[in-house]
Amino acid sequence: MASSFSASWLRGDPRALEFLSDRFRHRAARAEAVAAAASRPLAPALHEVLVARNARLAPSPARERNLELLARPGTTAVVTGQQVGLFLGPLFTVYKAASAIAAARALAEETGRPCVPVFWLQTEDHDLPEIDHCFVPRNAGGPLRVALELPDAATSRAPVAHRHLGPSITGALAALRAELSGNPHADEHLALLERAYRPEATLVEAFADVLSSLFADEGLVFLDPRDPRLAPLAAPIHRRAIEEAAAICSKLAERGQALAQAGFSEQVHIRPGAPLNFFSPGGPEGARYRLDPTSTPGTWSLVGHPEGASVTTAELLSWLEREPLRFTTSALLRPILQDTWLPTAAYVGGPGEIAYFAQLAPLYAHAGLPMPLVVPRARFRVIDDRARRLLDKLGLSPDDANAPRDELLARLAARDAGEAFETPEAVEARLVSAFASELARLGERMAAIDPTFAQAISRTDKTVRRGVSRLAARYGRSITQRDQTTLERVERLRAYLAPDGAPQERIHALPYYASRLGSHAFLRLVREACEPFSGNLKDLKP
Repeated sequence: MASSFSASWLRGDPRALEFLSDRFRHRAARAEAVAAAASRPLAPALHEVLVARNARLAPSPARERNLELLARPGTTAVVTGQQVGLFLGPLFTVYKAASAIAAARALAEETGRPCVPVFWLQTEDHDLPEIDHCFVPRNAGGPLRVALELPDAATSRAPVAHRHLGPSITGALAALRAELSGNPHADEHLALLERAYRPEATLVEAFADVLSSLFADEGLVFLDPRDPRLAPLAAPIHRRAIEEAAAICSKLAERGQALAQAGFSEQVHIRPGAPLNFFSPGGPEGARYRLDPTSTPGTWSLVGHPEGASVTTAELLSWLEREPLRFTTSALLRPILQDTWLPTAAYVGGPGEIAYFAQLAPLYAHAGLPMPLVVPRARFRVIDDRARRLLDKLGLSPDDANAPRDELLARLAARDAGEAFETPEAVEARLVSAFASELARLGERMAAIDPTFAQAISRTDKTVRRGVSRLAARYGRSITQRDQTTLERVERLRAYLAPDGAPQERIHALPYYASRLGSHAFLRLVREACEPFSGNLKDLKP
């Protein structure tokens, strides 16, 4: 099984550092990255669009100052981004924003050069099922799933930039209010959501409205790559991706092979000879398709097109000239577009994005761009009063909640019963060990008499091990069910701290915490806990 690249990289594993430097840890390397970014000023045309786009957001003198700074030569940027999930999606969205703000401030203090935090709205994707919902923890049971009712979500291939919320947002907001209304700050946060999330608004508009309001004092700047005024500025990147697809894919494939040999897998699969962009044959708001080379030179198939359509290079380049908004980037091309447009000193990303960058060195070299610092976002686990009470009652630490449910329950039952009960693992190990010892003795005695007896022993060993494993599992279930109160507390604790065994920050959404603690109070807690250039998991204890 391939290792997690991001986990290995954060540990400083030399195998991972061969593919992605940890320059973010070293002050001198950070200064070099800032100096390199400062030599690439923002294009006036891009700055004009940024000013106009950000003027539509929540008022923010700090954002206006940052936009003014971006117009000046020598200003750099720290960039982060995320898909525009419902009600901001998982908690790590705000952790990313806070991390970019903290990193920009730290780089400015270290180098004396202005550095601006920029949030890249990932609006080119078409994966609606990934963003049309959010999860809210509840006092009992698993988290509440709050979702839009979009019948075509699973089949839609249009960029999410053009998706309106529609009438089902009213029901989603009502479900949220019904669940959270008893919390002290629910009215404040829900009012913010209700102002932004209106049926006529797009997912992007609502997402940007809320996030810009929450980070107005920090001056977070927003960039939407689907703004029609930016399409001509993206056209040269798309042209090169099409015309040089074979060479680019060859280099990326070599990188992928090297990653595999080092024990890692590609985060993004490379399709031989395929450009790293998508094309929407029906227009900018229509379905987008990957391009695959066909057996006819200069002709590309539209992967997944219901009619198996194809397009020639000449046609693509003609559309790129006339209507560049028909083209969108893939996950690997997006950073190149980002760092062509922006004076990026650092990119703040999560585990998946860190793994992207492990693949990207050949593409940056091909584009003639310096790779920015790659900085891990802050990682937090919120241990609020409800979780603390459960931890105290169970006598557990927060890390214990990450253990599998049955294992944790068995451990608690064994602990509470003193010596009365062994853990299921101990029972299984003891029974298997005793049987294996006797079986080995029998095998030795029979080896000289019947050479084929070893086969019977092997079959019996496998059969008995399976039986013992089933017996131990049943034993474990029996002792865990003996205390229903403990069972309920463990399930509630895991639902708060490790829902479905996943990190809290990847499942839970902001509304629960904002409603209990207050939007700005919770984000102040996050900002104050952010350690630039760390990436370590920290507990927040409001």
